[in-house]
Amino acid sequence: MSEQGQRVAVVTGGARGIGAGVARRLGADGMAVAVIDLKEGDCAATVEAIRADGGRAFAAGADVSDSAQVGAAVEAIAAELGPPAVLVNNAGVIRDNLLFKMTDDDWDTVMGVHLRGAFLMSKACQKHMVEQKWGRIINLSSSSALGNRGQANYSAAKAGLQGFTKTLAIELGQFGITANAIAPGFIVTDMTAQTAARVGVEFEAFQQAAAARIPVRRVGQPADIAHVASFLASEGAGFVSGQVIYVAGGPLC
Repeated sequence: MSEQGQRVAVVTGGARGIGAGVARRLGADGMAVAVIDLKEGDCAATVEAIRADGGRAFAAGADVSDSAQVGAAVEAIAAELGPPAVLVNNAGVIRDNLLFKMTDDDWDTVMGVHLRGAFLMSKACQKHMVEQKWGRIINLSSSSALGNRGQANYSAAKAGLQGFTKTLAIELGQFGITANAIAPGFIVTDMTAQTAARVGVEFEAFQQAAAARIPVRRVGQPADIAHVASFLASEGAGFVSGQVIYVAGGPLC
């Protein structure tokens, strides 16, 4: 088994969508994969798929915005699979609304899962990475970080993750740990389906309209993000750190 094959990856929000795609890809790359979602049972399909492909996988239920739950989950992962070497902060929620309609809870929930969650998970995992003198932290930002109507909370959180990523790269680089962010454009997931429903557009039509605005003339799939995450988690990406990679089918700014 290669050195990379012995490493342990942790993927939050891994029950479905982008998280599931990334978890399965890292499993295919030879890593042992811990899948975290709010409910442990929701991780079953992803874990079973990795195991069916011959990989090692472990499910953990945790609210990533809760420090006690995060600490317990990471320690359980370390005991079951080994110390985390790769962390993918993918867990996310949306509470879309125009600013004058957005509630305090809408704001706090999104900030809690995206920003606080990434902070708590990174803090819990980095100590294991420092001990190994090797680590990869990959944060899921979004093209919405550039601003998006009805997503003041989500856009602010995703922009915040970019600053968080760059700071982690500066602080942790001396320990052999890189930190990068992936900023997806339109990816076909349950979350984008929710957005289509919010604006009252049938999902297929929503995708077609999006594809017409994207230079490569198609919408993205979770596998598109998984390919980039695979590279950033690899040995070969050791000189790439503090970067935000937009995976959106074309330039956005």
